[in-house]
Amino acid sequence: MEGCWAIEVTKQFWIFLAAGLAIVGVLLFTLLSTTTGAHLRLEGKILKVRVLPVNSGQASLVLIDFRATNPSDVPFVVSSVKLRLDPASGDALDGTQASKPDIQDIFQYAKIIGPKYNEVLSLQDRVAPHQTVDRMTGARFDVPEAAIKSRKGIRLQIEDVDGTAAELSESQ
Repeated sequence: MEGCWAIEVTKQFWIFLAAGLAIVGVLLFTLLSTTTGAHLRLEGKILKVRVLPVNSGQASLVLIDFRATNPSDVPFVVSSVKLRLDPASGDALDGTQASKPDIQDIFQYAKIIGPKYNEVLSLQDRVAPHQTVDRMTGARFDVPEAAIKSRKGIRLQIEDVDGTAAELSESQ
């Protein structure tokens, strides 16, 4: 009889353990699914890429228009912006970021680049919770225009003041 009692306790232990784990799993799932708005993130894509050759064609200025959405319940405050080029061959290249006044001057004096559609994204700009914004940015790459036009892709990295980073890419 004692041997049967030990088997019964072990069986009962495993049943309670499985039930307890199931309850904890349901509670964790509920907790994580109801707090998704508290997880800061930025989603979006690059809409338009424009290239302006500079320095006798040895370098290029890349201007991009993009759309970004903040699906979270907290504001996204920009602390840094980087453009990264994935060339047709070789390693990815980081561009030298252009300032807001520089980009405004480009549109004023280099009419060949076309019209300015959106405001320039600057440091400390905010994307409010559940807001979608259209912005632009630019960077200089030390490669000719042909290398940029034959690229695999271009990525925009935007970092929040709290360290959360978002990466937007173009769809080619």
